[in-house]
Amino acid sequence: MLVENLILGCTAMAVCLSIQCVVVTLLVKVLVKLRRKRQLKPSIFAASSVLIVSMLAMVVGNFVQMSIWAWLFVACGQFEEFRVAFYHSVVNFSTLGYGDIVMSEDRRLLGGLEAVNGVMMFGLTTGVLFTVLSVTVQRALEERLGRDEELLHQLEKAQRPGRRK
Repeated sequence: MLVENLILGCTAMAVCLSIQCVVVTLLVKVLVKLRRKRQLKPSIFAASSVLIVSMLAMVVGNFVQMSIWAWLFVACGQFEEFRVAFYHSVVNFSTLGYGDIVMSEDRRLLGGLEAVNGVMMFGLTTGVLFTVLSVTVQRALEERLGRDEELLHQLEKAQRPGRRK
């Protein structure tokens, strides 16, 4: 049973990582496309919107992964109802570990593997959100500095001797 659980768990983890990679790739493509079209303005509202959309996309990816684990638990005969399996999956994935619902001794390893998967996915989510925030702030600063430099250049031109004011 140990080897079977490891194979099932590692396969589920690989599928989950693939899903999150697809989510990140799509998110990056959308953000790059919006930036190229200059639809992302360097404002607090735009920065907040980008972070919120990014967070929601990553959370949707995480919920899809929790659903996959819940389906696996049902398929392994650990739960009869998907909703109970999903609740258990959310508890495992988020590493809360309430212990109010436990799987049979034969399949408990799957819960631990899901917790490892959850830690990795929350780490990936945090990394992506940090990167989105960094890029958004950097872009806003660059644009602000560019405007300030242009203003300084105009002021210098206006203060040159011999120019009419």
